[in-house]
Amino acid sequence: MQIVSNCCEGDLLLLLDSSGSVANYEFSRLLSFSAELLRPFSLGLGHVRVGLLQVGTKPNLEFGLDVHGKQESLQKAMLAVKQLQGDTNTEAALQVAEQILTGSRVPKILLWLTDGVELGEVDGPIGRLKARGVSVLIVSTVHGNFQVLQRAVSPPVESHLYSVDIDNMDIITEDLRVAIVKILRAERLRVVQLTSHGAVLQWRPVLSRHNGHYELWYHAKDNTLAEPRRILPGDSDRAQLTDLQPETTYSAFLRPEPNRGLFSTLTVSFTTLPDVLSPAVVSVSDSGPHQTRVSWAPLQPARVQRYTVEYGAIPSGAVKKVTVRSHQNSTTLLGLQAGTQYLVTVSALYKDGKQRAMSVKACTEEPAAPTAVVDLQLTSVQDEEVQVEWKAHQQDVKGYWLNWERGDAILSTYLPPSSQSMRLARLASSNRVCVSPVYRWGRGEGVCCTRDKKRVFCRSDLPILANPSGFSGRLPKFSASPENLPGQIFSRKSPEIQAELEATPP
Repeated sequence: MQIVSNCCEGDLLLLLDSSGSVANYEFSRLLSFSAELLRPFSLGLGHVRVGLLQVGTKPNLEFGLDVHGKQESLQKAMLAVKQLQGDTNTEAALQVAEQILTGSRVPKILLWLTDGVELGEVDGPIGRLKARGVSVLIVSTVHGNFQVLQRAVSPPVESHLYSVDIDNMDIITEDLRVAIVKILRAERLRVVQLTSHGAVLQWRPVLSRHNGHYELWYHAKDNTLAEPRRILPGDSDRAQLTDLQPETTYSAFLRPEPNRGLFSTLTVSFTTLPDVLSPAVVSVSDSGPHQTRVSWAPLQPARVQRYTVEYGAIPSGAVKKVTVRSHQNSTTLLGLQAGTQYLVTVSALYKDGKQRAMSVKACTEEPAAPTAVVDLQLTSVQDEEVQVEWKAHQQDVKGYWLNWERGDAILSTYLPPSSQSMRLARLASSNRVCVSPVYRWGRGEGVCCTRDKKRVFCRSDLPILANPSGFSGRLPKFSASPENLPGQIFSRKSPEIQAELEATPP
């Protein structure tokens, strides 16, 4: 039977007789046989780890279990092994094997390849290995002491002990490989995803696309009548179960076919999660002055017929409705009022007639403030004296902040909405002048200009000069009445207003 490369997981230690009693030709045949025997297996952690221990006067660990993770390197290493010669000190080699085949909880195999001559006292170490769960398989040439080998091998003897002529070893390759698979096969059927109405099963494939298939069936704990059996391709490694009942225990079964007694039927039990009806979560995002996006979860297109989204302004706005298809989990609400709070309700109509609804509040953004200052001009009156003038859209404007540079200081003054000009003295070339509108909610977008001896440069994207430290850009909160405030000039360096500035909230 063809073996899939990733069918197995475990440790396999080759115990190779490398003493002088083995002819050079026999030694090379044992190596090539072992290399071909292991060729189909995937190697490394989580698959099959292979080590090679030579028997001689002193044991020699050619390579350990963690050395080779790919077949290419293993095959090259196997063909490069040199014979030790010397005595057949199998007992000492078995003691080393005991140390190697300990620790991990995966299945373990000791595959002993020998000519069977001068085996020595092997019953003790072999017995300890078997007591630790190590399976002992033996391949011997026709010269071997069959009675000693029969005691050493793990049952069943007929599939774990092979006595064969050195020139005919190929005839046992397939049978021995099957014996190894039976010990190291990774028989695991597990649940990797679970919901209230479904489950995803996963397993390690032991077949291939062209040499078989899987049969899958399952049933609820209190109902032994199984669902119709499903036939899955041989290269499958998972299956999805749907239309399950919530909070119900199920048993699932997977059987490779044709089986021929090689693989067991895999089984797993699981309990589905409590039922969760959509929408269980509703959220809003991407809000603007006149729109917002509403999303909900979980998405259940197999069970939901449609969704309905109802929304209206709080407290007494007209309610509007949007119908959404069952495979959508979001929609964008358009035509909303700026700066308004809405109540949004998402309802699901299920195919079985059930309904579920969930509500959430959504707030649209305040409208973007218009650019009140549309034209800022700097006109030189005389040396270092400039007339500042601007045009503006005055809707909702409560006043203006005028900021300008003088040396290393920034000066500011607040002007009423009727003012659209001011003369500044001692304004040097390259000094910046900025005018920003003030609304009830704060400072709006302004315009800045700079000038040299010949030209004036005005741009709305120049950085706006900051007010003196502590000014928020809102209407100033001084003890003086607003009508007395316009025209007063404030500087970052004015100590007489510092206490008042620090008291102004940001």
